[in-house]
Amino acid sequence: MKRAATLSALACLLAVTAAAPASSDTPAAGRGATAAGKPSALDAVPRRGVLRVCTTGDYRPFTHRDPATGKYSGVDIKMAGDLAKSLGATPRYVATTWARLIGDLSAGRCDIAMGGVSVTLPRARSVYFSEPTRTDGKTPLVRCTDKDKYRTLAQIDRPGTRVIVNPGGTNEEFARAHIHRATLTVHPDNTTIFDEIIAGRADVMMTDAGETRYQAKIHPELCSLHPDKPFTFSEKAYALPRGDDEFKAYVDQWVHLATHDGTYRKYEDAWMK
Repeated sequence: MKRAATLSALACLLAVTAAAPASSDTPAAGRGATAAGKPSALDAVPRRGVLRVCTTGDYRPFTHRDPATGKYSGVDIKMAGDLAKSLGATPRYVATTWARLIGDLSAGRCDIAMGGVSVTLPRARSVYFSEPTRTDGKTPLVRCTDKDKYRTLAQIDRPGTRVIVNPGGTNEEFARAHIHRATLTVHPDNTTIFDEIIAGRADVMMTDAGETRYQAKIHPELCSLHPDKPFTFSEKAYALPRGDDEFKAYVDQWVHLATHDGTYRKYEDAWMK
């Protein structure tokens, strides 16, 4: 009788255990979800049929928004189209600024941020970064007539030099860290900032080598100084929602393929050469 009661109690215990929810060691999110329990963009984007891309639209050759038509173009705009297609979706561009970029992504207003985004440690505290697309660094852009005057930071940072910078990103961060004696002006429109140098209202802008190469290509009056040996080292990548490991793994693999099969180089050459 005692043996039967023991077996009965054991059977009840096994039944209760089988019906119990998964232990706390099992990820609450499960497969196809972020650590916070939200659906991964890897699944949400194909279901939605739209990849939401935060981009500033003011940073050629990576992202440019035509003010007349509202149409976007650039190296990373082409890449965004390819990424969306790989997920069975179409891209939808979400306008932002450099000051708002990371906040907009973190708030869920877009699935990815693209358009010449530099990898920085402060940004990496809030978002994930994909595998890099290219290396870069800050270097001067000046009038060609002044190309021997502003090759070093010491030559640039002296009284009488007028340095101009766009607000809210790594260009302003770099300028404020290194410009102490020259006059520093923040110009709000990154699409017209280079006209200020051409017109003689500013002397130097320090920005990423990729941008200086492109601006020198379309403005013969401007020269990119030592873009192969910039003042700093940086990398460009795509910013992704923090915690969405599955989407990051997918985008990493996609970037790796695009940067090794000639796709990214083809888009970049179309703008740079």
